[in-house]
Parts: sequence; C-alpha cells; structure tokens
Amino acid sequence: MNKIKRLSIVVPSYNSQDYLHLCLDTVVQGGPEVEVIVVDDGSTDNTAAIAREYCDRYPDIVRLEQKENGGHGSAVNRGLEVATGAYFKVVDSDDWLDPADYQSVLSMLRSNPHVDLLITNYVYEYSYNGKHKVMRYNNVFPEGKVISWDDMRSFRFDQLMLMHSMFYRTDLLRQCGLKLPEHTFYVDNLVAYLPLPYVQSLIYLDCSPYHYLIGREGQSVNTQVMIKRIDQQIKVTRMMIEAYDVFKDIKCKSLRQYMLFYLSMMVATTVTHLYIAEDKTLSSKADELWDYIKQSDKKLYTELRGSFINLCIDLAQKINPRILAHSLNLIKRIYKFS
Repeated sequence: MNKIKRLSIVVPSYNSQDYLHLCLDTVVQGGPEVEVIVVDDGSTDNTAAIAREYCDRYPDIVRLEQKENGGHGSAVNRGLEVATGAYFKVVDSDDWLDPADYQSVLSMLRSNPHVDLLITNYVYEYSYNGKHKVMRYNNVFPEGKVISWDDMRSFRFDQLMLMHSMFYRTDLLRQCGLKLPEHTFYVDNLVAYLPLPYVQSLIYLDCSPYHYLIGREGQSVNTQVMIKRIDQQIKVTRMMIEAYDVFKDIKCKSLRQYMLFYLSMMVATTVTHLYIAEDKTLSSKADELWDYIKQSDKKLYTELRGSFINLCIDLAQKINPRILAHSLNLIKRIYKFS
C-alpha cells in the first residue's frame, strides 16, 4: 500500500452533523495518498461522533482534531499545523468533491510533485433551485503546463481564483506564514490571496473537483448575514490591503493586476453592503474604509476608486442609494456567490 501522503484535506467543522457525511464520503475516495483532517471547532452536536465513525472505518486516511471554538480560520490554522501531506486543501464541511475529478487532481500532483500551486475549476451548487455554475479558467491558463505568473493571460471580469480552486504546496503556506484570524468569517479570501506572491510555479487542470454549496440558511455570503458581520468583512479587506504594497512588492505585472482586481472586488462588496443597510452608522464605515485606503496608499486608492465596479457604486450612491441594491445583485451575478 502506498503510504505517501500527497494531499492533506482539512475539513473545518462546526455543528456540521447534517451535511458532514456527504463531504467525508467524497474526500475519503482519495485513498491512502490522502489524509483527511476533520477539525471539530467546538461543536455541540454529533459532528465529532460522525468524524470518529470515519476514523474507525478509514484509520489510515481520516483523523480527528478537536479544539475549542475559534471560528473557520482557527480550524484551518490547526489543520495546517498538523498536516503531513505535500499539498494542502480546505474543503468546507457542507461542500464536496467530485470523485472522478478528484482522482484527476491526484494524478496531476503525482506527475508534478514540486509545483507550488495547482488550479482547477470549481462548481457553485445552488441549493434553492438545483442549478449549478462551473467557474472555469481555461481562458487564463494553458492546461497541464507548468508556468509562472508571467505566462498567465487576462482574467475576465467575472473570474477570481477562490480557495475552492486552489491546491497549494503545504510548505509554501508555512513559508509565507499563513495564519488566519480567529472568530472571523470570509477568511477564505486570505487563503486565496496572501500566498500568491510566494508562488513561483503553477499548473492548471481543466476539471471541476470542488462543489461549493450556495443558499444554505445562515450562510456567510447571505446578504443579511453579511451586513450583520460587516465588521469581519472590513477586517479581512484591510488585512489584504495591508499585506503587500502591490506596486513595490509585486514585480510581475500580470500578478499585480490580478491582485488589484481582487482588492477592488473586496472593497466593492464591502461598501455596497454598508450602503444598502440604510444605516448612517454603517454608511460612515464605508467612508472610513476609503479614507483608510487613501491615507495608507494614495496610488492604491486611485486605482481601486477608479475601478469600473467601484465607479458604478459611487455613481449609484450619488443618484439614488436604492440603486445600490441592484448593484449588489449585479455583483452577485458577476461573481456567482449567491
């Protein structure tokens, strides 16, 4: 039996008893090359008991880590601390992997054991209507070829590399010092953004292993939930802005443009939710965010404020704040996150 752990899959789990079975049923299909680390983040339901069942059934694959509740980022941190696989992947407990495409990923990692980042497509699964949307990158990357960021083509306006599409080399994440804040939502953006300048080699596989469930009640991307947790969205956005001086630190032009694009989307999403709440206290936080960016980096401020999506938001806010609700729907349609 092959004992090499090629891939560590971390499954952050908090009160996940209703959907953890589906997730684990798919991730264990990686076989002995994979370790599945279920991180029980202080659950009060049967999450740990379910995980133990899989530990008993798949003792060479599944392990359980239990900790006090610290939030999604804290669970990812624990997983990264104990991971032994050459590559690292987070699979949220309400999501799942397609078995055939999962095997294609393992085959690609087997053939390219030193690449820093493997990028794949992923699928949005909409629970409320049974539809799905595949997010592809075949217009951006050549398939099956090890490249650098210099070889990357332009992204469309509706594309971002999210955590769901990325398989990082584990040592690279440790090298870049990735540590996510506790009790904070939206940290998946940090996983998708912070390690990018450390990536020297990447490869794209045109398949769709990750299925991301959208529409579950109370989900963090729900509009009302995002408004309620907007301080956490602001915190993550500021952490991304503070991580790099993109004009000085990022030498590769194509990577710099992509990172600016990502930041513009984060700011646009944040300020739109602040404005549509129709709460003067929250609206003032949008102005505070822009002031913070301007004081931190005037060049970055000019770039982000002048991006197409933020220009549209500014215009809508000046004409009629209620138009912003339609702007938010536009953002959602573009980025397919709800």
